[in-house]
Amino acid sequence: MADTVLYEVADGLATVTLNRPDAMNALDTGTKNALRDTLRQAAEDDAVRAVLLTGAGRAFCVGQDLKEHIGTLAAARAAQRTDHAMDTVAEHYNPIAATIAEMPKPVVAGVNGVAAGAGAGFAFAADHRVVADSASFNTSFAGVALTADSGVSWTLPRLVGHGRAADLLLFPRRIPADEALALGIANVVVPAADLAAEAAAVARRLAAGPTGAYAAIKESLAYGAGHGLAETLAKEAELQSRAGASEDHRIAVEAFVAKEEPRFTGR
Repeated sequence: MADTVLYEVADGLATVTLNRPDAMNALDTGTKNALRDTLRQAAEDDAVRAVLLTGAGRAFCVGQDLKEHIGTLAAARAAQRTDHAMDTVAEHYNPIAATIAEMPKPVVAGVNGVAAGAGAGFAFAADHRVVADSASFNTSFAGVALTADSGVSWTLPRLVGHGRAADLLLFPRRIPADEALALGIANVVVPAADLAAEAAAVARRLAAGPTGAYAAIKESLAYGAGHGLAETLAKEAELQSRAGASEDHRIAVEAFVAKEEPRFTGR
């Protein structure tokens, strides 16, 4: 993969690091291609049981590289195809957010610094957010006369509620870590110096857990968000039947009876 996105797999944990620190991990085309393809690789790799997404330097990700985007807008105007100026949403942002949210394994966002625009969207799409006390979030979109993308109109209301989501999108501003925790955007806030170790510890714990059960939990939460009670109960029964037939369930029950710690296989 390109050196703007680093990828490492160890002991079932894939660590994906946005690596444009001098640009605050802004998303130029090469970085977007690499991030999309790297996340897909992690999702499809049976050796990967959890994913940690983080950034190098002082930012998690500030979203679209606006210096590159100016050229894209100019080229679209010159070609009289202004409707194609935002093709990156379908080509990059949508598949990145969908892969994070839908992959059958947990994704932890280690938010080491500012997460803005699409960068915030990628963090919102993760299953768990460990946030440095010096970090912040900003929806940013309306500030540059754009609407939400990267799944933010789906993820943010589920984290903070419709009213707060509308407020944060209509009036974009810096949301410091302590407020993000109070709103429910951050799951845990840690000292900035401890962020890398704490985020990795959470991700490693998930990588050592019952991967199939985590996949079913993600699927049931997504399903329940768009279906009624009767349909959701039926989906839960279907997923529980699958989980109950897994090797990990058998291991967990036997370990509980024996008063031992289970050693999950991910199967």
